[in-house]
Amino acid sequence: MSRRKVREPKEENVTLGPAVRDGEHVFGVARIFASFNDTFIHVTDLSGRETLVRITAQDVAARCKELGITALHIKLRATGGNKTKTPGPGAQSALRALARSGMKIGRIEDVTPIPSDSTRRKSGRRGRRL
Repeated sequence: MSRRKVREPKEENVTLGPAVRDGEHVFGVARIFASFNDTFIHVTDLSGRETLVRITAQDVAARCKELGITALHIKLRATGGNKTKTPGPGAQSALRALARSGMKIGRIEDVTPIPSDSTRRKSGRRGRRL
C-alpha cells in the first residue's frame, strides 16, 4: 500500500486593500447624497461596484483607512429632478469631516440629476404663496 501524502495547509497573507508602493494613493469614490432632511455617504471602489462603507463621515474615513483607501473622489448629489437642485447643509460638513480626517480629496463633481424637460412641479397654478 502506498502512503498518502499529507499536505500541510499553506498560510496566506490576506489584506483588505490593494498592494501599493509607499507614497502612492489608493482612490475610492465617495458618493454624497445631501437632501435638506438627510445626508448619505456611500463609498465604492473606482468602478463603482463594491459598497465599502455606508455610514457617517467620520466613521467613513476611519473605515476607508482600514481598507487601505487613502484618497477619495467626491460625487456630490442633491435631490434634483423637479425638486431642489441645491445640496443640503450636510454636504459641506461631510466634505469637511472627510478632509480633516486625513483623507486626500481628488476631484469633486456635482452629479445632481437635471432634467432636459421636466414633469410638472408640485404646487398649484399660481405657485406657492407664503
